[in-house]
Amino acid sequence: MRRFSFPSFSCRRETRRGHESTGTWALVTLPPLAVAFAAAWIVMPGQPVWAGYAVVLIIAYLLGSMPWGYLMLQWRRGVDIREYGSGRTGMSNVLRTGGGKVAAVVLALDVSKGILSVFLAGEVIGHREAEVAAGLMALVGHNWPVYLGFRGGRGIATGAGALSVLSPIAAAVAVSAFAATTLVSRYVSLGSIVGVIAACVSLVALYLLGQTFSIYTLYGFLGGAIIIWQHRDNIQRIRDGSERRLGAPATKAN
Repeated sequence: MRRFSFPSFSCRRETRRGHESTGTWALVTLPPLAVAFAAAWIVMPGQPVWAGYAVVLIIAYLLGSMPWGYLMLQWRRGVDIREYGSGRTGMSNVLRTGGGKVAAVVLALDVSKGILSVFLAGEVIGHREAEVAAGLMALVGHNWPVYLGFRGGRGIATGAGALSVLSPIAAAVAVSAFAATTLVSRYVSLGSIVGVIAACVSLVALYLLGQTFSIYTLYGFLGGAIIIWQHRDNIQRIRDGSERRLGAPATKAN
């Protein structure tokens, strides 16, 4: 009997259309989001604090939700990054799936999400608490983006971007610890976890030395807890000896 294969082709075509529509949805929201960012920066200072918080936190979440890893791989390779490697949209999975050049662009864009969110909070509201809240909302958006069914990355780059504004010294310590651990162990996930711990320790030390504020230390612990929680599967694979090392190509996700 002749095999009939048209339905499988149709399924692939529908899946591809679904990926394209998801990317289009995220992309179409980018210009209005940029306009909202600029308008908030210009108009909102001097408005009631509650209004500033409402506007800034929504923008911070939507900024964080921009799935640059997903979009870049769609544009450059026509693939859904969620179907490869860890299934995450962050830089490390982009590196395995799309290569170093694409990963570098995604890294810069993901870092900028945290930077812009904290910057906006500082300009519009001017409270340290608002900066911390905006940084955390960008981190939440990156990890649980509305555009991708609340399935995103692990938050390292976006969290580091926010931290670089709140405490540049702590951010530098965290990045140094991340780089050293990753180079030695060849585990990006282990480097990320050690970087988070280094950030928290350095924030506490800076606070005790009078070089930073307690609320920024709170950001380190809350943001760090979110990031480590997102690495729980990596921690299990490191224990099992099955974690992918730096340079290992991504395989089709199960």
